[in-house]
Amino acid sequence: MALLPILRYPDPKLHTVAKPVQAVDARVRTLIADMLETMHEANGIGLAATQVDVHERLVVIDVSEDRNQPLVLVNPEILWASEDKLLNEEGCLSVPGIYDGVERSVAVRVRALDEEGRAREIEAEGLLAVCIQHEMDHLLGKVFVEYLSPLKRNRIKSKMLKSRRETERA
Repeated sequence: MALLPILRYPDPKLHTVAKPVQAVDARVRTLIADMLETMHEANGIGLAATQVDVHERLVVIDVSEDRNQPLVLVNPEILWASEDKLLNEEGCLSVPGIYDGVERSVAVRVRALDEEGRAREIEAEGLLAVCIQHEMDHLLGKVFVEYLSPLKRNRIKSKMLKSRRETERA
């Protein structure tokens, strides 16, 4: 397994729309393992392939307390989302240190393939539902800060660019 570099907002590659995974093969299973390791190392609860500059429809999630119940979604699609919405504070491994409120459906039903290529449907609510929606946004080329006001988004972009410049100088 290997740690993968995570793209940082406002990297334009984060706006790439992901293509479907053609086959769940050894390459994809290696990518899944690397993404899980990368997500856990970064103390995240979800990671989309887009965030590691692989533009395929693949998401890994682990919202368990012990970080030992990974959920793999290959080519996920939302079949249903509740009309009930809730404002939750979200963060993102591609926008480190930034948290803000985003309104999402309270519950979702998703169809996807698992790490073995088997079709499955998942019903999720609460944190898992929020995480699924957040990560699936990445597959559409959308970062959570795009739900915020233009003023907040510009402040975040400036802060991220400044942070990158300081890191490059060090």
